[in-house]
Amino acid sequence: MQNTRINRFIDVLTQQFGRWVSNPWRRISLFMITLLFGNFLGTAISTIAGQSANWDIVAAAWLIFLTELVNRFVYSGNQPAVLSLWVDLLNALKIGVIYNLFVEAFKLGS
Repeated sequence: MQNTRINRFIDVLTQQFGRWVSNPWRRISLFMITLLFGNFLGTAISTIAGQSANWDIVAAAWLIFLTELVNRFVYSGNQPAVLSLWVDLLNALKIGVIYNLFVEAFKLGS
């Protein structure tokens, strides 16, 4: 690839972001924000799909498909992919969505 200004700019930004995330407290806070955003996303998906009752099964099928896709990507045994920040954030988002769907199911059951 050519060494253009935009390529150098992107390289500098990724290096600075990598140094910023290397702090454990910032990494944990980023995981918590992603987990809470997943919780919010689970609420949004369940209320939007529940509003019109004909989309419940389609939304559930898509959520199962995306969850299994993320699980396959995260837990495939490929060690460099497991150590990536983006993979960990994607897994935290998935955990937040699944946790919220369980909470919604308990609220509807009681």
